[in-house]
Amino acid sequence: MALEDARTQVDLAFTREDRRGLAFENAFGGATSFLRRRYSKDLTGAALAVTGIPFDQAVTHRPGTRFGPRAIREASALQPFDPPYGWDFDPLGEFDIVDYGDLAFDYARVSEFPDALTAHIRGILDAGAASLVLGGDHYISFPVLKAHAEKYGPLGLIQFDAHSDTWVDDDFSRIDHGTMFYKAVKSGIVDPARSVQIGIRTVNPDTMGVTTIDAPTCHARGPDWVAQEIKRVVGDRHAYLTFDIDALDPAFAPGTGTPVWGGLASWQAAAMLQGIRGVNLTGGDVVEVSPPYDTSGATAIAGAHVAMEILSLILWTRR
Repeated sequence: MALEDARTQVDLAFTREDRRGLAFENAFGGATSFLRRRYSKDLTGAALAVTGIPFDQAVTHRPGTRFGPRAIREASALQPFDPPYGWDFDPLGEFDIVDYGDLAFDYARVSEFPDALTAHIRGILDAGAASLVLGGDHYISFPVLKAHAEKYGPLGLIQFDAHSDTWVDDDFSRIDHGTMFYKAVKSGIVDPARSVQIGIRTVNPDTMGVTTIDAPTCHARGPDWVAQEIKRVVGDRHAYLTFDIDALDPAFAPGTGTPVWGGLASWQAAAMLQGIRGVNLTGGDVVEVSPPYDTSGATAIAGAHVAMEILSLILWTRR
């Protein structure tokens, strides 16, 4: 059936009528939406909306993550032919999922960006859909978390990262991709007692009370142990998952702004993500994919797979 459908399916981002189901459009052609879902601003009945945030003006080193959402969408064209491997359900067939497009913002008015992003995500949540965000640098998680906390209250945070991003910053007007979780804890939208960082391998003496499972511990204890520890810390209350692609070792994801050696292998990350199914996620993001620093496209491919796992985690509990 797939080969037969491939003869006629094209530009499903605009032409598909049903928001559910696999897609057999040729991976190398057609308009690129995430997983060949339909582009739509109508969220009526949608279970989940994917949205891109092409913002990279908070970086401390290499820019380029503004191109991340486009690259992740393109890489995801390899995935909608089958249900996600390792899951006991088909989220693409069982749920209405839309590609909500990107946030519109004035790149020359950076100070206006955070509120614009919070309002953008608020609109998705108010429509009854969960949000899956494609970044963009990691600062974007802070305005996104604000919208989630407005709806759900203080959240547990599951953070895959090479850096803690809790460096002290008492000036809340700064827009910096290394201090946003300090701000999130200090402002009360993230509960550090129910939050955990995975894959850390840079020094920061103050993690704001967040549990840290550094990369050497991940390697020594293994993905199953890490997954169980995440579930223990987070519990059964609302949580948000953020995945900085530099959690992966640069061998697996070289296209990022601040790469650090000694990170997670892609198979470890996949096992950890699948191992935490059942966590009560309100939403998630994958950030810091910077295509200009990866001519192979491997980083965007990793980002697309991470996004699929987050999507599956969110929808698994909504069956």
